[in-house]
Formats: sequence, C-alpha cells, structure tokens
Amino acid sequence: MEVSRLPISASQRGKLISAGYTSLSSLSSVSPSDLARDLKISEREAVEILKVASKGNRVGGSDGSQSIINGAQNAWDMLHEEEMLTRITTSCADLDNILGGGINCKEVTEIGGVPGIGKTQLGIQLAVNVQIPVEFGGLGGKAIYIDTEGSFMVERALQIAEACIEDMMEYTGFLKNDLQRNLQACQVKMQPKDILENILYFRVCSYTEQIALINYLDKFISEHKDVKIVVVDSITFHFRQDFDDLALRTRVLSGIALKLMNLAKKFSLAVVLLNQVTTKYTEGSYQLSLALGDSWSHSCTNRLILYWNGNERYAYIDKSPSLRSASAPYSVTSRGIRNSTSNCKRIKMM
Repeated sequence: MEVSRLPISASQRGKLISAGYTSLSSLSSVSPSDLARDLKISEREAVEILKVASKGNRVGGSDGSQSIINGAQNAWDMLHEEEMLTRITTSCADLDNILGGGINCKEVTEIGGVPGIGKTQLGIQLAVNVQIPVEFGGLGGKAIYIDTEGSFMVERALQIAEACIEDMMEYTGFLKNDLQRNLQACQVKMQPKDILENILYFRVCSYTEQIALINYLDKFISEHKDVKIVVVDSITFHFRQDFDDLALRTRVLSGIALKLMNLAKKFSLAVVLLNQVTTKYTEGSYQLSLALGDSWSHSCTNRLILYWNGNERYAYIDKSPSLRSASAPYSVTSRGIRNSTSNCKRIKMM
C-alpha cells in the first residue's frame, strides 16, 4: 500500500512523499521523532500518522501475501517471456549488438556520460524508435519523456522522426517479394506529426514535482496502455541542486527507483534514466564517475556509460545481470544515433 492512499490530510501525504516516504514499508521502522524532524511537524502529529500507517500495514499484509502466492511463476515460463520480449533499437547496429538487440522492456536502464556526449540525443531517438510498427520489428508504442533540465529539443525530435520514416520506406525497397513490398509500403503511413504526437512530454521544475509525477505515472500509464518507454532526462538534475541531506536524498531516490522498476515490470515497458557525471576522489586523484553515488548504482538493472575515446563516441556496458561488459562506437548525426563514422570529431573528455 502507498502513503498516497492513507486516510490523512493532503498536506500530510504531500510532506511524506516529498520526504521520501512513498510506501507503508518505509514508515515501518521510523521513530516518531525522526518522522517529525523529516516532515517538520510536531511529534504528536507524527505519532498519529504512524498509527494510521500501522493500521494500513496490517490491512494490506494479508493482501500482499496473497498476491505473492498468486504471482508465483516458474523459471521456464520466465525464460519464455524474456525470449518473447521485443527490444527498442537505438538505430546503431553496433550498440544494439552489445545490448542484445536494443533497450530491453521490463527493465530500468541508466545511461550516463559527460555533457555533449549524446545522452539527450539517445533519449529522443528511443522515444521515436519505440513507435516503429510491429511489422518492422518495433513495438508500435508511445513514449513518455520527462524533462528535468529543459534539454528536450522538439526540432531535433522532428529531424529524427523524419529520418526514422525514411529508413522504414528504404527498408521496403530491399524486400524481394513484390507483394510483401507493397504490403509493407502500405504500412508506412506514419507521418512525422504522428510520431511527435505520440511523445508525451512532461516538464519538471523541482524535485517535488519529479516525485509527484513518478507517483502519478502508474495511473497515467493505466489510462495509456500503449506507452512502451519512459525516459527521464535527467534523473539527477534537481537532486544535485536542492538536496543537502544526503541520507534523505538516498532514501527518496531509492523510492523513485523502486517505483520505476515496478512500472517497468507491471506494464512491460522500458525505463531509461539519463544521468550526469561528477568528480570522485579515488586513489589519490580525481576521476569522473556517474552522479548520485555508489548506492544509486545498484538501483537500475543495466548501466550504460557513454564516453569519448580520442575523437570517437563509445558506449560501455558497465553493469547488467544478462549482458557481458562490452563497448561499441556510435555517432550522433543529423539523422540521429547511427553507426560510427569519421565525422563530428571532438577532443577527448572522458
């Protein structure tokens, strides 16, 4: 059960969510004094909230146990489900290859790197590619794009959408069977306008808005079941700017990560979190590493690091339970993410 369903005042629910207490389990071990401090309320009010939460936990306990029993699944069925999952192509064959075919659904994938490496470009590319029709090996879904930095460029999305449609039309030209070619050509009825309309954009201007939106996604996606990817660009921004209490930040981010993992599983969609870099003092020198610390690194299923190798962009699989560590070059072109070329050279930054 979530705190948003507790029979308490709206202001109290808002304070709980903003402080990182998004589920009843997060309130089970907290003391009244600690809760009062985190929510900036009286200890008496904190005691009342914990009493209500305790009752809710007891009511939800039997339901939770029953759902676990009903949800039992054997490993063979799980393997079959994984084999049937369709991945979202990045439009770079080398990158798709190390990813096992693309970004996987039912998983949370973190993509991090230095400024200018192409994180937002890749995020927009995935928001477009998720709409590729099933007949062309895509998911035929919609995308949610959560923009925390104001870096989303609709003109760039239009360019990538136009290139995606051109690629599909070009694909039909390679088909040998005339009947098949005509059938496929009829399927390419998408227009750039259609692709842009299927990118559902949210602009988030504070960490409280970000938390509220993440909690709202379950209801929103239930009403828009054709959503197949959620891109957060970036997960980091507001939590680096506004948070001084690192312990509280860790708790809030852990709650967000858990919520996103549940969304990915429940709706069989891909969650892609873009992350920034920071400097970390290690073995006597400063080195670049992804932001939010070591505890955050365990919050995602897969971690992909984008970096410069000389004057070429590379992607490296830093963490994954199913993919081996590997790297692949890629390029950011006028048509979007593509295989590496000798163009667009740049100095090494990482």
